Amino acid sequence: MSSATSLRSAVALVTGAASGLGKGTVKQLLERGVSGILAMDIQKFTCEYPENVLTCRGNVSSEEDVKNALNMCKERFGKLNVVVNCAGISVAFKLYNFHKQQAHDFDDARKVLETNVLGTFNVNRLAVGLLAANEPENGIRGVLINTSSISSMEGSVGQIVHAAASGAINSMTLPMARDLAEQGIRVMTIAPGIFKTPLVERMPDVALNFLSEITLCPRRLGEPEEFGQLVTAIIENPLLNGEVIRIDGGLRLPG
Repeated sequence: MSSATSLRSAVALVTGAASGLGKGTVKQLLERGVSGILAMDIQKFTCEYPENVLTCRGNVSSEEDVKNALNMCKERFGKLNVVVNCAGISVAFKLYNFHKQQAHDFDDARKVLETNVLGTFNVNRLAVGLLAANEPENGIRGVLINTSSISSMEGSVGQIVHAAASGAINSMTLPMARDLAEQGIRVMTIAPGIFKTPLVERMPDVALNFLSEITLCPRRLGEPEEFGQLVTAIIENPLLNGEVIRIDGGLRLPG
């Protein structure tokens, strides 16, 4: 997809679409006139979008849920060109809390890895068959865009599991792009910094102010729509492939 015209004719699947980065992505795609969007999230959410947005509830780590979403997309729009994986969760806990004599909860760690890593893998492995059915445009049939985090590069205290999950998503990027190159399917990953999402906004104000102050420029948290702007740039630029892009205002997380 090499132009805004191609974007306007594209159909996208966005996971984690009810809020945060996913919702910001849906808004940006709509502003660019995308043909259709299947917005998927684990929670039930009210459709506040126009008729070319179809919403569905589903867990990205469930094969049945993802297949159902893809079937809905095919029946409604007839094709799929873009997948944007924004579904993800996080947990903040040290490997071991020596004050409470408590180890990191294993089930919490499992849930983060299953949702973020296996969920991303699951959506992509099931979606690429639909992308591959497209007629190629300048040799390209579609693009997968995954979401990790800058914690994959400099994880902070208490972020072991989130950093590990983000690192795994980064590591998928190049081999996935190599796997799909012959089919004309690109693969990119976005590693965002600290954005104004419901998850982040639950943090204490003092922590949010600190993170804003140590961001180089602009000194503020990111807006979900700015994440969505990068998504649209990746879709429109056919040479972006097999790479991880940070979007963080120059923020480097402290230890």
